[in-house]
Amino acid sequence: MDHPHHPLDTRLPALLKSGQRLRGLFNSLPSPAIVEMCGYAGFDFVILDNEHGSANLETTEHMLRAARSSGIVPVVRCLRHDISRVLDMGASGVQIPMVGSAEEARDLVQQVRYPRVGRRGSAFSPRAAGYGAFPGVAHTERSNAGVALIVMIETPEAVEQAAAIAAVPGVDAVFVGPNDLSHAMGFDNNWKAPEVEAAIQRALCAIRDAGNCGGVIALTPEDEAKYAQWGARYFASTTTGLITQAFQQASGAGGRRPGAATLGY
Repeated sequence: MDHPHHPLDTRLPALLKSGQRLRGLFNSLPSPAIVEMCGYAGFDFVILDNEHGSANLETTEHMLRAARSSGIVPVVRCLRHDISRVLDMGASGVQIPMVGSAEEARDLVQQVRYPRVGRRGSAFSPRAAGYGAFPGVAHTERSNAGVALIVMIETPEAVEQAAAIAAVPGVDAVFVGPNDLSHAMGFDNNWKAPEVEAAIQRALCAIRDAGNCGGVIALTPEDEAKYAQWGARYFASTTTGLITQAFQQASGAGGRRPGAATLGY
C-alpha cells in the first residue's frame, strides 16, 4: 500500500494517456512559492525550466516539494546530463529539448527507466525513494510506471520525424516547441507565420495519428482551441508571461510597451 505522503507523484503518465486536455505553466523563476501558487490556482502541471531558468538543483528540489504539497504535477525541463539527478529528487517527469530522431528518443527512454526496462542507475537514498524509506523493487517499479518522458521537437528535421518519435515505446508525450522551430525555419520568433503554423500542424497531427499525446505552448484560449483541433492535449503557458502581463495591466502600461501583447516563450 502506498504511503499517503510518498514524495513521488505518479499521476502524469495516466493523465497524458487519458485523452483530456491538460493545462500547465513553464516556470523559469527559482521560487517554491510560485510553484505553490500554480497548484492552488488549479493548473494540472508545472514545468520547472532548468533549460532556461536560473534555479540551481537545490532550489529545484524545494520546488518539487512545493509541487507535492500543493497538489500539482511537477515536470522538469532539463538537459540530458541532469536527468538522473532531477528524477532522484522526485520529478514526475522530464521534458527534454531538441530531440531529433526516434533513435535519440529510444536512448532517452533508457536513461529515464530503471532496469529491467532501461539503464537508469538506481539509488535509494535520494528524495524520490523517501531517503531510503521506500527502497528496492517497489521503488523501481513505481518509478518505471509513474514517471513520464516528454520529448521536444524544435527543428524542421524533427518535424519530419514526428511520427517515428511519437511511436517510440516509453515516450509519453511529444511537445512541439514553436519558438525554436520558428527560429530554425528562419522566421525569428514569429511562430504565427503561415509556414511555421503549417509545420506545427504537421507535427501535432503526426503525433496524434501515432497514438501519442501532443503538446505545445498555448498563450490564449484561441491558440489552445486551434492546436486541439490538430491533436494537442498538453498545453503550456508561462508564469513570467502571465505575471508580467498582470503587472503591466496594473501599472496602466499594458498596451503601450513594445511587445506587451506578445509575451511568450
